[in-house]
Order: sequence, then structure tokens, then C-alpha cells
Amino acid sequence: MIPMVDLAGLLAERGARVSFITTPVNAARIKAIINRVKESGLPIHFIELQFPCAEAGLPKGCESMDLLPSKDYDRTFFEATRLLREPLARYLQAQWPRPTCMVADLCYPWTADVARELRMPRLIFHGPSCFFILCTHLMQQHGIYDRVTNDFEPILLPGLPHPVEFTKAQAPGPFNAPGWEKLRSEVLEAESTADGVVMNTFDDLEHPYIELYRKVMGKKVWTVGPLSLNSKDLDGKAARGNKSAIDHHRVQGWLDSRKPKSVLYVSFGSLVRTRPMQLIELGCGLEASNQPFIWVIKDVERTPEVDKWLSEGFEERVSTRGLVIKGWAPQMVILSHPAIGGFMTHCGWNSTLEAMSAGVPMITWPYFGDQFVNEKLVVDVLGIGVAVGVKMPFSYLKEDSPPAAKADDIEEAISRLMDKGEEGEERRKRAEELAGKAVRAMEGGSSMENIAKLIKYASEHGNNDSDEEEHNV
Repeated sequence: MIPMVDLAGLLAERGARVSFITTPVNAARIKAIINRVKESGLPIHFIELQFPCAEAGLPKGCESMDLLPSKDYDRTFFEATRLLREPLARYLQAQWPRPTCMVADLCYPWTADVARELRMPRLIFHGPSCFFILCTHLMQQHGIYDRVTNDFEPILLPGLPHPVEFTKAQAPGPFNAPGWEKLRSEVLEAESTADGVVMNTFDDLEHPYIELYRKVMGKKVWTVGPLSLNSKDLDGKAARGNKSAIDHHRVQGWLDSRKPKSVLYVSFGSLVRTRPMQLIELGCGLEASNQPFIWVIKDVERTPEVDKWLSEGFEERVSTRGLVIKGWAPQMVILSHPAIGGFMTHCGWNSTLEAMSAGVPMITWPYFGDQFVNEKLVVDVLGIGVAVGVKMPFSYLKEDSPPAAKADDIEEAISRLMDKGEEGEERRKRAEELAGKAVRAMEGGSSMENIAKLIKYASEHGNNDSDEEEHNV
């Protein structure tokens, strides 16, 4: 949702009238962004459709995946989103001028019917990297998901410009798990019938994969990222996402007292839920590294066991060099600070792009979804990361399984990433060069050109019954 808000801002800044469709709980989570938009006067209207929790059998307030009490509700959640179809259609039909284009998340295939009824083009917004999307399409195209029965058999993926090896477990296609066949079929159909694809990436980052994806899909592809760079001032960076558990000025002050490139930032996004045993092992690795750090522990991860361990010695022992944030952190504020020298990440694409945009090298610790594929891009292709060594997706681990990464593995990865020797300097240099390319893409370069092309496409292909020259997305 965060990059889609960024996209709405970019479109509105360039003359498009934008409706951002969400639900009450999700709107409350981005209230700071909404307030900033209202103050700016940008033509973005945040529309809240009531989410049908009760009708679908979901607990009240579960309007996002990370709010579900357990994975048992995952399928129910996706079924619930279908009930937004009619309210969405009614809202769009009531608009004047009529909408000229729809940009829809891949996970809502039912939006294809709405766009068809209203005779407007529909574009898919892909949240993951182009590299991941391309890899899953090649796996599908070559029948690997059906042909290979062992989830952990190494597979040399055909069709890529260079050799890359995955297992099925590490490169899951959309909704490939048993029981998700219907949604998977609908998602693939909705993607194949879309008029084009919008991606949060930039040409200089993934050029060969973007070109190959265009060829494989036979569609227009607009790369418009890194969208996070649309937040330029400190307050704008701090406002992205949920309300922070710590004042960003306090974080800024803490970082100001540190040497340049000396601090490791540790955070695993919004959906990952690290087990207590693994969190404690991670803390032991951080402590043993003797490296200054900021460590984010989500509220859902704060079990009595973890809180007790933190309060009974750990926080006191690392107090001179460690800052533990419990809850949501102002990630862009942290990553863009000169004191940050590395980022331990789950390799979610938003976090990965934010680190790239700030020129920060990464320790990669993937959990599920697109994250193992993104790790390959960061470590093997771009050479700006060090792998902690996790090979098995989180879903294959049992509650009592040993930690996926031991304290020694974590300490070693930190030492390698923060190394001041030749290897570390080369990695930092590559990361900084990539950050320069990201900034240029968003400051009049390829991504801004694609935003202009996207608006032009919407105005030329949309069914706008009004005589006004207004683009309503």
C-alpha cells in the first residue's frame, strides 16, 4: 500500500485526479500521509470502502494481512476482498468526470470485471521486483511448478540472460499452495487480460529483466520507481506507513551521535513474524558483533519470553551502542541517515528498494514469497549484499525447529558486511553508484518519463465522457 500511495502522489503532482481506494483501518494507518496530502492541495481523494469483516467471518478490524490473528484466516481474507466489488463499482460509476484508467493490485483479480463494465483500461501494479515476476513466469512457462515434485531440488532456471538456480520453495508462483488453485487461476487470468503493468523499479536496476518480461508478456510496462524517493523531506519520510513507535527526531538525534556508516539497521518488514527463539538468537548475534545497531521488534513478536529476555540484561548490556525500537520504525529516516552502514533485511521489495535508494548494502535474510529471489538479485547479481545463509522458507519450519540462523552465522554476516577492507569498500561503492542511478531515474530520468507516458496512455485510451481534459485515475 505504501508504494501505491507514493504512486498516487506522483500522478497527482503531474495533473491527474486520483482516487485512492482503501478501507477504514488501512486509511487510519496512513493518516499522517493523508493529512500531508490534504495540506498540499494535491487532487487525491482517499475513499474508504467498508471492509466486510463480519460478513466474511473475519475478526473485527482485520483489514490487512498483517492484522490477521493466524494464517488460518488467509484464504477467508482474500475471499472477503471480493465483497468490495459492488461498492467499488458504485463509487466509480458516480464519478464525474468518469475515470479514465484503473491501477489495481495483482491480488484483486475481481477488479478486471469492474474495469470491463466501465470500459476503462486496467493496469496491474506489481509490488515485487521485475526479477521475481519474470522468474515466476519462466517457471510457469517451462512447466517447472508441475514437473518438479521436490520442493528443494535445485533448478537452473531457463530463459534468463545468466545462470540462476532456485528451488520451487524459494521461487513460489502466485498462490501456488494447495487450496489456492481458484484464486491463482483468477490472478493469472486478470494479469493476462490487463492492458499494461506498472512496476516499482527503475530501468538502470533491472533493465535486462524488464525487457525480457515485456517480451514474455507482450504488454506495455511502465517502471516508475523507486517510489520511496518521492518522500524528500524528513517529515515526509517519517510519515510513510504506520504511526512510528518512536519520535523520528529522537532516532535522528541518536544517529547523529554515531560515526558515518557505523550503524547496522535491523528490521524485517510488516508481515514477517520471527519466532521467540530466533529473535533471542538474533539478539545474541548483534551483541557478539560489537557493532552499533538499531533493531526493530514488531508488537506481534513481543511475547512474554522475548520481553523478559530484553529486560533482564540484554538492553542494559547493549545500551551504549544499541537502540531497540518496539513497534513500527521510521525506516526511510533511518536508512537515509549517513550513520547507517548496513541493513539486515528480510528482502521484501519495498525495504530492498529503500536501501538501494539510500546506497546502503544489505545482509539478506529471506523468509517467504519473493524474498529468496530478491536475495539472489541483491547478492549474486548486483553484488551489494551478504547472505546470512538461510535456505528454507519460514513456512517449512515448525514452531520447535532450531533457529534458521545461529548467533555465530549472524555475527559473521555482520562482520563481513561492515568490513572496512577491500571487499566491504567495493560493496559500498556499488551500493552508492546504484543509489545515484535511482535518484537520477526519479529526478527527470526514466521513471519520470514513464509517469508522463502512463498519464498520456490513460488520457488516450480511457473512456472519458467529459469534454474536460482531465485524467481521472
